[in-house]
Amino acid sequence: MLDAPLPPGASTAAAEAPLLDAYSEAVVQAVARAGPAVAQIAARAGQRGGAGSGVVVAPDGLLLTNSHVVHGAEALQVGLPDGRRFPARLIGEDADTDLALLRIERDAVLPAAELGDSAGLRPGQLAIAIGNPLGFENTVTAGVVSATGRSMQGPGGRWIEDVIQTDAALNPGSSGGALVDSAGRVIGINSAVIAGAQGICFAIAANTARHVLGELVRFGRVRRAVLGLSAQAVLLPRRLVLRHGLPRPRGAQVIEVQPGGPAAAAGIAPGDLLVSIGGVAIEGPDTLLRLLSAERVGEPLEVVLLRGEQLVRLSVVPRERG
Repeated sequence: MLDAPLPPGASTAAAEAPLLDAYSEAVVQAVARAGPAVAQIAARAGQRGGAGSGVVVAPDGLLLTNSHVVHGAEALQVGLPDGRRFPARLIGEDADTDLALLRIERDAVLPAAELGDSAGLRPGQLAIAIGNPLGFENTVTAGVVSATGRSMQGPGGRWIEDVIQTDAALNPGSSGGALVDSAGRVIGINSAVIAGAQGICFAIAANTARHVLGELVRFGRVRRAVLGLSAQAVLLPRRLVLRHGLPRPRGAQVIEVQPGGPAAAAGIAPGDLLVSIGGVAIEGPDTLLRLLSAERVGEPLEVVLLRGEQLVRLSVVPRERG
């Protein structure tokens, strides 16, 4: 006896079922790893109160969040998904990256998430946002990495470099929460949504967060040299990479140059493709952030860049950010 024909689309659904199960399993496992470390933050300033999210990144109580979540707060309280509540104090904040570091006042080891390496992120990669939008604790949304190396104007008007764009939904209260990969590693700290846009959300890259964390732990602030430019990561034209024998296929495209700043004085212009500075290959804004430490202030640095078809060498002298 012949088998009855399958309904239209049944074979396709059967083939897709294992893929859907694998996707669900990846999200579930990632949330199980990182979720216990994503906290709710209550910030009080006078008679006003605000709320956001944060990520515990060390068992001894270090927590990363957004600067705009805790700025100006007189009292801070952190709530974990297991129901525990702790007071917290601000170690330091960095408005230039919209990041802040808290110390949770606790007498127990806390669940901590792992900071991953955001340098290898690629568009299309699974991205899972965990936070407390609108007060709903440990809410999970999933999407993909839409783009990397973006520049975004922060709350104070300054440009934030090395930003991840994702379509994982964020809402008020999600700020400071975790953006994680399929292994549950934190690849970004959720920061902003474009009002009126569909699926355009931003997170501060984990490599930037790691650098800022180290500076805040050591100095209570992020010491920086500046060039007076904003840039975003790009792939360099392959023909120019081959023609000029460039060591890396990636660079940073200059988006804006501050009038009167070091970059302008050196002759750097919007549209230039930065290849290296001071002998360090520039593969995006995160490289610039790490390169421009306080020790670089006043130090002449050779800049290698592509301008049109030409390889250009300039000299720039970073100054200290005020």
